[in-house]
Amino acid sequence: MELFFFHDLSPGSCFFLPKGAFIYNTLVEFIKEHMKRDFQEVISPNIYNNKLWETSGHRQHYSGQMFTFEVEKEIFALKPMNCPGHCLMFSHRPRSWRELPLRFADFGVLHRNEVSGDLTGLERVRRFQQDDAHIFCSIEQITHEINSCLEFLHTVYSIFGFSFQLCLSTRPEKFLGDIETWNFAEKQLEASLNEFGKPWKTSPGEGTFYGPKIDIKVQDANGKYHQCATIQLDFQLPLQFNLTYVGKDGNDTARPVIIHRAILGSMERIIAVLKENYGGKWPLWLSPQQVMIVPECPTCKDYAWQVCQKFAEAGFMVDVDLDNNKELNEKITNAQLAQYNFIMVVGEKEKAAESVNVRTRENKFHGEMTVHQAINKLQKLKTSRSLETERES
Repeated sequence: MELFFFHDLSPGSCFFLPKGAFIYNTLVEFIKEHMKRDFQEVISPNIYNNKLWETSGHRQHYSGQMFTFEVEKEIFALKPMNCPGHCLMFSHRPRSWRELPLRFADFGVLHRNEVSGDLTGLERVRRFQQDDAHIFCSIEQITHEINSCLEFLHTVYSIFGFSFQLCLSTRPEKFLGDIETWNFAEKQLEASLNEFGKPWKTSPGEGTFYGPKIDIKVQDANGKYHQCATIQLDFQLPLQFNLTYVGKDGNDTARPVIIHRAILGSMERIIAVLKENYGGKWPLWLSPQQVMIVPECPTCKDYAWQVCQKFAEAGFMVDVDLDNNKELNEKITNAQLAQYNFIMVVGEKEKAAESVNVRTRENKFHGEMTVHQAINKLQKLKTSRSLETERES
């Protein structure tokens, strides 16, 4: 389908071709749409002085996976995650309890220096983007925020038809902070998992150095599980960055807690999972090949172009087959094999009626309808984000 490729001149960094970029951007737009009511989108720098990573603890605990370089005799690094930058955003002015929970969402590019032998296509890369978010909240707000994250996860994953596993990843061997705080944080996540009501298991020692987390692993069509979503509870970065807010009692040294949250996780990895699960049969809203216009004869070429332009103007990924060397049935078959969701045949009859004759990649016939009717129907199907749009139309 010509979605993407990799090149030795930029190992671990994917080149997304136009159709792959469409899927990528559609996923980002989808998650932004669902987040816009509760989260504020921010944009943060890609490069930070090493002093930031010393404060956050990443230089001590994560430096082996960071790309560092020298600028004017100072050491800088490409960001492997957004959280330290968001801490700077929280602390750039005084904060009040009235602002909490403060939820930042960031879709910035991240880089991690993965060992070359660990790079596996889209599943593990060096350059990627996440639907990354950080929630700054009070201790009293933790339960509600974690529960909301889990419910949001369930809503989003049901759209894709995902089955998933939940894992509580606990304190690793090397960690920041004291054991009492870690125990409290783990109990908070455990309580939310129990209230969520789905089966879960414990992954001892698999937490991050700054806090325990809930890892969500998605199953692909081959039965393999991939860690995509994550919900992390962090008492340590607020201490490292001395984050404070003015509490209800007027105390200006109240300390927030950070919840790190990604639902789709790495866009690259989630596309790898979806690619396997759909086997090229992308649902209409995600499909890079939504509509193919097929003229029945050369005299209908101009009309086919007009129909193509109308679908394009309506926001569809649409192509037209103008190859005079192919018979009509061959064009239709080729479009179905290429997994175009809908094939629209136009002949003299359709040209006169300003209509199209609609069938699907599964060769289900929907018959003749006006171009306007066809566009409206497909727009409704696209908005529904159903996995079975070709059958429902």
